[in-house]
Amino acid sequence: MGTQAPTATDIDEKLKRQKAIDDWLPISSSRNAKWWYSAFHNVTAMVGAGVLSLPYAMAQLGWGPGVTVLVLSWFITLYTLWQMVEMHEMVPGKRFDRYHELGQYAFGEKLGLYIVVPQQLIVEVGVNIVYMVTGGKSLQKFHDTVCSDCKKIKLTYFIMIFASVHFVLSHLPNLNSISGVSLAAAVMSLSYSTIAWAASAHKGVIENVDYGYKATTTPGTVFGFFNALGDVAFAYAGHNVVLEIQATIPSTPEKPSKGPMWRGVIVAYIVVALCYFPVALIGYWMFGNSVDDNILMTLEKPNWLIAMANMFVVIHVIGSYQIYAMPVFDMIETVMVKKLNFKPTTMLRFIVRNVYVGKYKHFKKKIVSRSRHFSP
Repeated sequence: MGTQAPTATDIDEKLKRQKAIDDWLPISSSRNAKWWYSAFHNVTAMVGAGVLSLPYAMAQLGWGPGVTVLVLSWFITLYTLWQMVEMHEMVPGKRFDRYHELGQYAFGEKLGLYIVVPQQLIVEVGVNIVYMVTGGKSLQKFHDTVCSDCKKIKLTYFIMIFASVHFVLSHLPNLNSISGVSLAAAVMSLSYSTIAWAASAHKGVIENVDYGYKATTTPGTVFGFFNALGDVAFAYAGHNVVLEIQATIPSTPEKPSKGPMWRGVIVAYIVVALCYFPVALIGYWMFGNSVDDNILMTLEKPNWLIAMANMFVVIHVIGSYQIYAMPVFDMIETVMVKKLNFKPTTMLRFIVRNVYVGKYKHFKKKIVSRSRHFSP
């Protein structure tokens, strides 16, 4: 007895269900973003607290290699980001709204998922965990700076305070709905970067400044050099969410999304340059190889300025957390409604996102001790 072929009604029902799901999922539910949304989403995703470690990276690299690495990283990452923007609609009539969809087109339906999804999840979940700790440490630093005589509070409680914000913000449905948060985060990243280099310049070159390598042995110098390369590479992040950001921009054959997306990327990279180069170069110029792995620690005073910079970092990582979490929410919710056949409801989203935000408790003890390069 043969299998009955699907009728036109069955196909229509399937298409309607697929459209209803796409209209509900966070990445594909809204396509009315403007080019400036791309600008501040990319700034928020790219400029992290890692910018504050760039003077320390310069101290490990030295003037010549340090400037070369900074400039090359800026150009190379801009070029690779342009490639991502172009590939978003390289197949006529189709948009690669998610990173794994591009991977599936390149490597096949199953292999593409196996190659892309684990790597993307490692980056996005890892960044979220790091930002959870970074936000908690910045809140702790703010508290200790403005109230030095107060009773010390454990870092755990500050992380919980930071997490409580995301138990609210994570229920915003899509990337467009967090545009205000992302804009505030982008402004804050420029603000604390400006504080870092302006305060350094105001303090002036320290006495007996030394621009030589801090390590006294060849192995120490080599390891420091490669560690600095890692710091610079970490600072130029954000590529793994660029397709999802572009997915929010409307597109037609006459006006593809790559036009406004690229305009936003250019603005974002100008802001990146305004953040990275002054912090790295002025910080190293003022303090030489005595600079700490976080330039705010080297500055120490005035207290009010350091407190304000740390609060700016908190606001920034709130936005960054949401930018990196949204594609993860999309992956989890896609599996729940397409593979496990859950109904796309508000309750499902409420449960999924609350569980995700609360996951850091399982990793807290390990990551607190490993996050010194990511926290002010």
